[in-house]
Amino acid sequence: MTRYTKDHEWVRLDGDVATIGISKYAAEQLGDVVYVEVPAVGADFTAGKDMAVVESAKAASDVYAPIAGQVVAVNDALSGQPDLVNGAPEGDGWFVKIKVANKADVDALMDEAAYADYVKGL
Repeated sequence: MTRYTKDHEWVRLDGDVATIGISKYAAEQLGDVVYVEVPAVGADFTAGKDMAVVESAKAASDVYAPIAGQVVAVNDALSGQPDLVNGAPEGDGWFVKIKVANKADVDALMDEAAYADYVKGL
């Protein structure tokens, strides 16, 4: 199950590890992504803190940690293929995998239906 934030990050939980990226909506708003900066493996984040940077021809945007935890993997493919974020933002364009500090943080995020309603109101 995928969960979303109001800042357009998505979280997909697999056991105690969450894969995180930006939503299709966010990727469409950015336009052609030309650069992605992800944190180092081992970095610790609290929810809401700057976690990554994504740059497009239009703008640079911070990506915030939707949940607290420690980075256990990063998508190294993004350094050579930042356009993966445009082509598959909720698939191969993922940013990081985080060992979740508190699974309740994931449950508190919007489900797909709530996020779709949220985006319609923007």
